Amino acid sequence: MIQFGVFEVDLRAGELRRNGSRVKLQDQPLQILTLLLERPGEVVSRDELRTRLWPADTFVDFDHSLNAAVRRLRDALGDSAENPRFVETVARRGYRFLVPVSGMPPALEAELRVPPPQPARTWWIASAAVVLTSLAVTLVGVVASWDVLRSKPLATLRAER
Repeated sequence: MIQFGVFEVDLRAGELRRNGSRVKLQDQPLQILTLLLERPGEVVSRDELRTRLWPADTFVDFDHSLNAAVRRLRDALGDSAENPRFVETVARRGYRFLVPVSGMPPALEAELRVPPPQPARTWWIASAAVVLTSLAVTLVGVVASWDVLRSKPLATLRAER
């Protein structure tokens, strides 16, 4: 259990609590909080966050998605970008957690809780696209051949051979 201010984070359960009451927080904002708690007072770069949140072969509007996840984290903490109490934006670099933390060493608990990013499952979309394209080309070829064969008399087709 990690404590900061009136909050505590149970990384094993994936829960954020304020004064003992559970605060709803989605997985990506929780992963951001976890990374920030591992290194309070230090800047966590946007690249580190991207690596932690999205596998290398994931295609996502990174800036928009990261900004939205940080906004959800701030909402859960009752924090703001303009007057940060917990999460500070460091322009063009990343984010910094501003308050001291206590409890289990954050890096150790983070290893216990946060699973490595799962590989994107987009390979099946590409495979399906290839199969469907192949089927479409084959179907067009069959229909075109059928149309040509149907429009010519059989005697003409035998003579062309």
